[in-house]
Amino acid sequence: MLDKQGKNADKLREKTLYLLDMDGTIYKEDQIFDGTLDFLRELKKRGAQYVFITNNSSKSVEDYVKKVRKMGIDAGYENFYTSSQATAAYIQEHYPGKRVYCMGTRSLVKELKGAGIEVVTQADDSAQVVLIGFDTENTSEKIRDTCIMLGKDLPYLATNPDLVCPVSFGYIPDCGSMSIMLKNATGKEPFFVGKPEPVMVNCVLKKLNKKQEETVIIGDRLYTDIRTGERSGVDTICVLSGEASMEDICQGDVKPTYIFDSVKEVYEGLTEEQTGD
Repeated sequence: MLDKQGKNADKLREKTLYLLDMDGTIYKEDQIFDGTLDFLRELKKRGAQYVFITNNSSKSVEDYVKKVRKMGIDAGYENFYTSSQATAAYIQEHYPGKRVYCMGTRSLVKELKGAGIEVVTQADDSAQVVLIGFDTENTSEKIRDTCIMLGKDLPYLATNPDLVCPVSFGYIPDCGSMSIMLKNATGKEPFFVGKPEPVMVNCVLKKLNKKQEETVIIGDRLYTDIRTGERSGVDTICVLSGEASMEDICQGDVKPTYIFDSVKEVYEGLTEEQTGD
C-alpha cells in the first residue's frame, strides 16, 4: 500500500481507530465524495472504529447524525466529537459555573446548554466568558453585541481557527476569519479550543480506551487536522479533496504522515491486501 508520494503505508492496515474530518474529507457541503461509503464499510469490516472529529460548530451532534444518515452513512451519536463538545468540556473544566456570552448558531447554544452551561446571546453585563463559533446565522446586531462584550476584560474563547468552510461553489468565511474581523475592531484574539489543539483527540482516545499508535487522523487541512496529529502524537493522512494542495504541503512546515488524493484511494489501498494485488 503506497501513498501519493510512493511511501509505504502498510501501517494503516493495523490502525483500529480512524478519526475523520468531515467537510472536504468525506463530503463537501451536502455532496458525499465517491468512495466514502465503501471506505467506512471497509473499516467496520476490519473491526476498526471511526469517529468524526469536526471543527464545524455550526451544527449540533444531533444535526450531524441526521445529515450523514441522509447521505447513507451508518453513524450515531457515538461516532461524533465536535468542537462544540470540546468547547463545552473546556468551559466546564476551566470556567465552571460561569455564564457565557455566545456568538454562534442556535445549535451551538443548544449544545452548550445541554452540557449544563448558562448561555446568553445578547450583550449582558452578567456574562463572565465570551465565546464565538462558526456562526452561519450571523447578523450585524450579533457582531455589534460581540464587540461590546470584547470591550470588557473577560476570557475570550473560539470554537475553531478554520479560516474557511468548503461549500458547493468554493468557500465561505469560518470561525477563524470571523475572529480576524473581530480583532480588527477590538484588538482581541481568542483561545481556540478545537483542532489543532489536541483536546478533541485526547478526549476520544480516553473515552474509547485507545492508544496513539493504533489511531490515525484523516483530514484536508494542514493547520488544523494535520497539526492536531503532530500535537497529539497520532499519525495523519492528508487528503487532497478539500483545502490543502500538494504545493501547500511541499511549501509548508506541517507534514502529514501520508498523502492520498481522497478517502477512496485510502479504501483502495486497504483492500489491496484482500485481493492480493
